[in-house]
Amino acid sequence: MNDQAAAEADRQLKAKHRAMWASGDYPALADEMLLELGAVLVEACGIHPRQRVLDVAAGTGNAAIPAAMMGAKVVACDLTPELFDAGRKEAANRGVTLDWQEADAEALPFGDEQFDTVMSCIGVMFAPHHQAAAAELLRVCKRGGTIGLLCWTQEGFVGQMLAAMKPFAPPPPPGAQPAPLWGSEEHVRELLGDRITDVHTRRQNLAVKSFHQPADFVRYFKSHYGPMISVYKSLAGTPDRVKALDRALTDLADSCGDAHGDVPFQMEWEYLVFTAKKE
Repeated sequence: MNDQAAAEADRQLKAKHRAMWASGDYPALADEMLLELGAVLVEACGIHPRQRVLDVAAGTGNAAIPAAMMGAKVVACDLTPELFDAGRKEAANRGVTLDWQEADAEALPFGDEQFDTVMSCIGVMFAPHHQAAAAELLRVCKRGGTIGLLCWTQEGFVGQMLAAMKPFAPPPPPGAQPAPLWGSEEHVRELLGDRITDVHTRRQNLAVKSFHQPADFVRYFKSHYGPMISVYKSLAGTPDRVKALDRALTDLADSCGDAHGDVPFQMEWEYLVFTAKKE
């Protein structure tokens, strides 16, 4: 494939990714279930006033808004600017101002070493080409600056959910890697190489209590979560495969959730927090 053809293939791939994340209602999902994750990452990064902070694949500003509330000067960038409206409203409610910019995590439109902290909260992990995205995180971070990541693990619920969908999805494009690899400390260390020091990691769980039973989770994600919507759309006209995926996801949620008596159905979604300094 020549350079022009490769560039066009990448443009088409990114357009598909943008459309996928714009489908459904990710802002509502993030608001209901994921808000606490941004604050976890901001605290882990040690963000403080007057820092220049870049939130890569920021979505609705889950981490960018808490960073701005700490007094940092924040740029929130994402491939899918359709998500920004919800973020701008929430930022206004919180009394903070951010710079929202459309950007591809694999080709960030910022100069070298511009930011004191470069972070991503369950965002950059979904860029298809991991090494390219990691190289950009390093490039735009100042020497001595912080790189902070919060990513779903392969072993946790979201990693298992994505794995359960894979047999039903169209084949990934050449060179694309599974998103939950970013939930492995070893994988992230390999991506960032010898450009980092002072690495700190920990695994934690997000308690999700939004669903009364496993089938409720499947119904909600089928209407709200872009990657799942995309897979089901690819199954149009194959009702047996739709039912098989329904069963696989319902069984997975059932196996990963817990309910006792009057206690609501609760799921634990594991994630990795990774911070390091750029040398």
